[in-house]
Amino acid sequence: MIAIMSETIISELRPRATAQKSFEKGEHLFHRDNRVLSMFLVTDGGVHLVRYQADGNMAVLQRSGPGMLLAEASVFSERYHCDAVAIMTTCALVVPIAEVRQLLNDDPAFARAWTIHLSRELQSARKRAEIVALRTVSARLDAWVTWNDGRLPAKGDWRALAEEIGVSPEALYREISRRRSRCSRASIRNGNDNR
Repeated sequence: MIAIMSETIISELRPRATAQKSFEKGEHLFHRDNRVLSMFLVTDGGVHLVRYQADGNMAVLQRSGPGMLLAEASVFSERYHCDAVAIMTTCALVVPIAEVRQLLNDDPAFARAWTIHLSRELQSARKRAEIVALRTVSARLDAWVTWNDGRLPAKGDWRALAEEIGVSPEALYREISRRRSRCSRASIRNGNDNR
């Protein structure tokens, strides 16, 4: 569900890191409107890029885990457009933004890998926007399953799936349970009960 960044990008950024920092759950890596001085390559843990709405609710713009770079959309911005919040104890490499910009200007292989990565991120964002625009849990789950080769993730990943499609974990669990129950009843009706 979370796309890992290309090895080309990681291998070029890792040696350019000037520090490795640790962040506790709830700690900010950066705040909206801070100057963009660095990119962060997550090596362990998880970070959400968020915007706070007028009512205080939080909209998650990006979910990042190990092997992911934060806020790629800010590489040519003066200021971050969101907050980066650790959702668990997290470690990240700090790469000066000037290094990333220089690589994009001077290294065609890096620039191509970056472009491919951004294209995939754009596709993923559009897919997610279409899924969360659907009204029911059932419709959202159907759309997600269609986009993911007709398979649900492993049970341990259901909470992340619920987040991804914008429903509560409990609502997702109920929908999956309904589907399994329907499949069991259909199997019994068709004489496929193995008891």
